[in-house]
Amino acid sequence: MNNTSNIYKNKKPAIFFLLPAFLFLILYLYYPFIQNIFNSFMKIKGLATPAKGFNDPVYKNYTRLFTDPNMRIALKNTLIMIIVTIVGQVGIAIIIALLVDNIKRGAKFFRIVYFFPIVISATALGLLFNLIFLYDKGMINQLLEFLGMTNLTDWKDEAHAIMTMMIPVTWQYVGFYFIILLTGLNNISDELYESASIDGATRFQRVRFISIPLLHNVICTCCVLAVTGALKVFDLPWMMFPNGMPYGKTWLTGTYMYYYAFVASDADYSSTIAIVIVVLGIILSKVVNVIFKEKDY
Repeated sequence: MNNTSNIYKNKKPAIFFLLPAFLFLILYLYYPFIQNIFNSFMKIKGLATPAKGFNDPVYKNYTRLFTDPNMRIALKNTLIMIIVTIVGQVGIAIIIALLVDNIKRGAKFFRIVYFFPIVISATALGLLFNLIFLYDKGMINQLLEFLGMTNLTDWKDEAHAIMTMMIPVTWQYVGFYFIILLTGLNNISDELYESASIDGATRFQRVRFISIPLLHNVICTCCVLAVTGALKVFDLPWMMFPNGMPYGKTWLTGTYMYYYAFVASDADYSSTIAIVIVVLGIILSKVVNVIFKEKDY
């Protein structure tokens, strides 16, 4: 018995299992990030092209960030996206998870239905929502015509573009947070609910005083994921609004970085934007953790 317990107390063999993952992170995460920092100070045009020395001045790209009007638009839209993801994605996911957790029949069906958008390619979703929001013969405008409206709405104009972009992104990732929250709800002991029922607590009171408090840490994790995800979201917005259309009003930090890396062939400026995304992600994640303050139960 003592020999067996000593085996579990000996932590040294764990290094052999951790080392491969650590080397993988160094090779494919930390080294590229450090190299990206150097690239932001150099003259690099297209990807995979050699650098032509350092910029003059060396901090040129960073001063350019403060005078770039499109970067300000991208930061503003990304801030809106962060708010929408926290309130829309995580908020809706909490409501849906609580509702599904309180039904006895059909729970598996709803889990599949709400998670389904995650497994669909963002490219396919972008094409789908392009058809939905199409000006001429789009699904929404056809429905409005059927209801008697004569003036068609251009859902991709300056007045509606941001809203049109936010709706599909919110819809796509609600299921992701739904599964995380539902897993958290399943880890709450049924004995707590049974004791509360015996004491006369209503279903709403059980949710208010048991489910929500015990989900606090899970909600905090979801909010951190939502913030970092909003900073680097790219695929679906790019499919619907490439090159910041219309008139550069729909730039996000992720799409703006991609534009300079693959379209404008300005890899050093793209590297600078990527560093800004990482720094903002770290800062905002810390802010979210401070606001929610994970609790020990």
